Amino acid sequence: MITALNIDRLDELVDLFDNYRVFYEKESDKIAAKQFLQARIEKQESVIFVAEKDEKYVGFTQLYPLFSSTRMQRLWLLNDLYVLPEYRGQQVSIALMNQAKQYAKETGACGISLETAKSNFIGNQLYPRQDFELDADHNYYFWSTV
Repeated sequence: MITALNIDRLDELVDLFDNYRVFYEKESDKIAAKQFLQARIEKQESVIFVAEKDEKYVGFTQLYPLFSSTRMQRLWLLNDLYVLPEYRGQQVSIALMNQAKQYAKETGACGISLETAKSNFIGNQLYPRQDFELDADHNYYFWSTV
């Protein structure tokens, strides 16, 4: 079952979020993870959907609002998508992505943007199957303060 995050169960999401960060080779830090997620929720800076099976959160996706100047519409950045390893291959990622797409439609957004590493073999197979198109026409650059 996919639902919006229940703030009363934030600690369950913290565990998932921490696992997600560790997956991307960041140090575990549940205290900072909770502070980060709580701030996003309280400031209404993101939308979080969770997948629940066996009475526990087993996956999540987090969307951040962006805007397209050329389209003059909102768009969403699907920044995070994570499913516990033991629940992978059970359509949880697809259900989370479908919920994100439905939410984009409900909010009048022009679409959803996401990026993933070229080495993300699973994601690079999943996203095209979910009707995401690889943008081969643009270069993406990043500037870091650190």
